[in-house]
Amino acid sequence: MPPTRKGAATRQRIVEGAAREIREEGVFALRLEDVMARTSTSKSQLFHYFPGGKDELLLAVARFEAARVLEDQQPELGALTSREAWWRWRDKVLARYRAQGVGCPLHVALSQLGTAAGTGAGAGRTVAAELLGQWQRQLAAGIRHLRDDGTLDPALDADREAAALLAGVQGGVLILLTTGSADHLEAALDSGLARLGLARPAP
Repeated sequence: MPPTRKGAATRQRIVEGAAREIREEGVFALRLEDVMARTSTSKSQLFHYFPGGKDELLLAVARFEAARVLEDQQPELGALTSREAWWRWRDKVLARYRAQGVGCPLHVALSQLGTAAGTGAGAGRTVAAELLGQWQRQLAAGIRHLRDDGTLDPALDADREAAALLAGVQGGVLILLTTGSADHLEAALDSGLARLGLARPAP
């Protein structure tokens, strides 16, 4: 039976509270007692929604943070219908990750899932695959739109080009998480758009 509206709101409050706790204190300091205090929920409520305990809650947090990665790129990511729109998306992605810096809640949650005995690395891989799949599909849709309207080379393979662009972005993000520098991410975005034939519009 699906949860009631109130139940869904309580579950979401627990997930968002745990996400804030991880951002502020780190995943290794995450205690269910702190999540309960932050979200004004009882132990019975928490285990009602997350019977698997901390591991199941971490999986829900990872899904929440993965959704935020895409939400933070909207509406630009869902409307890549012009050269200008692609560069607005590029600027938004770069600004998001520069503001985030080395503290990536999604990366932290996925890393911890990889060591969890209950959910295991498979669950983390599933979340990552879902995120990257959705992201790639939206990039490919934007490429198809410009290819079909004659802006881009009609021979472009939209799915392959979207995959290459996303791989570059993710590589840049990984280097950012390691070094704190967004230079590689910026280079990956600029090179990816140049490869598509999308030079930055004149101001």
